[in-house]
Amino acid sequence: MPSPHATPSQTIGPYYGTALPFPGGPDAAPAGHPDAITVHGRVLDGEGVPVADALLEFWQAAPDGSLTGSPGSLRRDGARFTGFARVPTGGDGHYALRTLPPPEGAPYLALCVFVRGLSRHLFTRVYFRLPDDDPLLAALPPERRATLLALPDQGGHRSYRFDVRLRGEGETVFLSPTRPFP
Repeated sequence: MPSPHATPSQTIGPYYGTALPFPGGPDAAPAGHPDAITVHGRVLDGEGVPVADALLEFWQAAPDGSLTGSPGSLRRDGARFTGFARVPTGGDGHYALRTLPPPEGAPYLALCVFVRGLSRHLFTRVYFRLPDDDPLLAALPPERRATLLALPDQGGHRSYRFDVRLRGEGETVFLSPTRPFP
């Protein structure tokens, strides 16, 4: 007979904001790197309300195309590119990441979204341009592809906006871990 009490695997946060962030978590790029870019935005629920306690994990290839970042992503000295960042959202649902531009061969950041109330995390991508030869994008209608595109900020130097919409109009395309293409 099942237990009437929830087990730890059946409960979701809001533990993210206190248990998982680490110093330098939003900084995948070394401090002061001349090629660093900023990616920022908000996580929004189905009603467009900001989600204040989400946690975003980003992975990416290095600018040279290599997939092996420097070891010690959680214990960096701040001088190496690791290809990994963990960013919590603030009270207004906003996040900001400092990283390096992805390579031409993989012009996106992989993103995993953890949100209270969801029993499983969500996977998506953040593209900086929409390549014609990407099988994921080719499987999507044009209006859905746009939900994966980070847009340059108006007048912002090397700054891009990417909002994560969990549901509703303009919902971000999420990938299935067992079937990566929609």
